[in-house]
Amino acid sequence: MRPVRSLLFVPGHRGTWVEKAIAKGVDGVILDLEDSVPHDLKAEARAEVARSITRLRENGAEIAVYVRLNPLDTGLTGDDIAAVALPGLDGFSLPKLSGRDDIVRYEALVTHFEAKNGVESGRIEFLANLETAESYAACEEIAKASPRIATLFAGTARDADVSRSIGFTFTPGGDETLYLRSRAVLACRAAGLEFPLVGVWQDLADPEGARNFSVRNRELGFRGQVLIHPAHIDVANEVFSPSKFEVDFYTGMIEAFDKAEAQGAAAVVYEGMHVDYAHIKTAREVLAYARNFDKN
Repeated sequence: MRPVRSLLFVPGHRGTWVEKAIAKGVDGVILDLEDSVPHDLKAEARAEVARSITRLRENGAEIAVYVRLNPLDTGLTGDDIAAVALPGLDGFSLPKLSGRDDIVRYEALVTHFEAKNGVESGRIEFLANLETAESYAACEEIAKASPRIATLFAGTARDADVSRSIGFTFTPGGDETLYLRSRAVLACRAAGLEFPLVGVWQDLADPEGARNFSVRNRELGFRGQVLIHPAHIDVANEVFSPSKFEVDFYTGMIEAFDKAEAQGAAAVVYEGMHVDYAHIKTAREVLAYARNFDKN
């Protein structure tokens, strides 16, 4: 999976909104066929999403492109995949999961339609949405259920599927979902998935709350955020990027350590803290991650 700091939901039948998101600097989009599409427009949305995928790639857009499918129990999933499993698609966002068996079912469908639609086998990856009690309880198994699993998306939205399923009362501070979010990050990392995602912040009238949400989740280990409004793109991109202070700090740390190592030492005091090989591994990882976004 490519690193994405901001991943914006775009209703599938609103194809022209994709270019607007790109103009705002988003790292990726999730073209939605599920909750944001009226029931009588599902077929239209599939056709529009297919056109959007093709148009974006023909125009050289480099953003990540995912599609959120309708859940397996709706009877719509096969038609969704048949229509939009196309060259240029990065992956599918999988809703309403209950466990690893759902991943197996999705994989069978996607493998079939990759072959039918001329897509390289195994090319389409999965974002596994954690938005039910069952999916959080099984998140470790879900994370390892298929080579297609690129990451887990820890859903914590107010008054949405996840809060109804689990029964928590949303608060801006997020204490009620701290265990859920922590478990999702740990499940990702234990499965070798480097870019856990979180979301969404729904209060468009509270920009400070949106920033705090992003900051808290970055501190917890998330690498990016799923968004429902373009107003949050800049904040997510800023918060989930290593800051100039971090880049300068870790650059200086490596320089100080390299100098000490050249003099026969395997540890050094840098900015008042003890630094050895373990810390330098972290410093190099942060700088390597920051280079993904140098162009932005």
